[in-house]
Amino acid sequence: MDDMVVYLNGEFIPYSEAKIGIEDRGYQFGDGIYEVIRVYDGKPFALREHFERLTVSAREIELTLPDVSALERDALELLRRNDAKDCAIYIQISRGVTPRKHVIPFGLAPTVIMTAREAARYAPEVRFKGVKAITLPDDRWARCYIKSTNLLPNITAKLRAERAGAYEAVYLRDGFVTEGTHSNVFIAESGVLITPPLTNYILAGVTRTYVLDVARALGVPTREESISAERLAAAGEIMFTGTLTEIMPAVVLNGAPVGQGQPGPVFHRLYPKYLAVATGQESF
Repeated sequence: MDDMVVYLNGEFIPYSEAKIGIEDRGYQFGDGIYEVIRVYDGKPFALREHFERLTVSAREIELTLPDVSALERDALELLRRNDAKDCAIYIQISRGVTPRKHVIPFGLAPTVIMTAREAARYAPEVRFKGVKAITLPDDRWARCYIKSTNLLPNITAKLRAERAGAYEAVYLRDGFVTEGTHSNVFIAESGVLITPPLTNYILAGVTRTYVLDVARALGVPTREESISAERLAAAGEIMFTGTLTEIMPAVVLNGAPVGQGQPGPVFHRLYPKYLAVATGQESF
């Protein structure tokens, strides 16, 4: 890892030399935002969409970004310097370093970090066998559409899922599905792909959008509508989507089988096409 090149505040330096101030607001307050971009064979997938969402997150917390076009170029240069092919680019921008106080100082320089390391990959038998999931109350803040570094509720919910032998936890708010700890949630009913509409409690997943587009390109009907806990439990298929998750079918929910207890026909139609689009082998 020490020989990995990282990007820190406009410079490309060895991982072992990268240092952040102990009073960085990202560390002290979680005062920052982030993005993760999947790279296939050296080519970032949906690079522009991820930077557009980063811009939205920055605007929502009133954080002034460096030049985004320059950051995009620097992300590509980071890949080149690491000769990174099958990896994930992680981008984090905090408000910067200043003595700890709640008031945000004027003119603070943000701390910008980028890394490119090997992406987590799932063995084909995991994806095509399917995973387990549980449901948990959604106890997060009311601005989940911001991709903030404040992820404590997510990681504790993920811990509870792992302790239950599950891959993911589905958040329920007032009896309805919002999203997973690190994914958007889809169900399939009678061949129709359904996902909750975007609200302040749901991150506008880049993969979510692509999966909806892939479905439409394949002629799979789609709907964005509320999904109750009861409807989730009765769904023929449940799927999770995300940058590194891609599309992952759930076959067990809270200990009960989902549909026939195996990945369903909508998943089997969507995944190959999505992967072909993500890797640049096909277009819509």
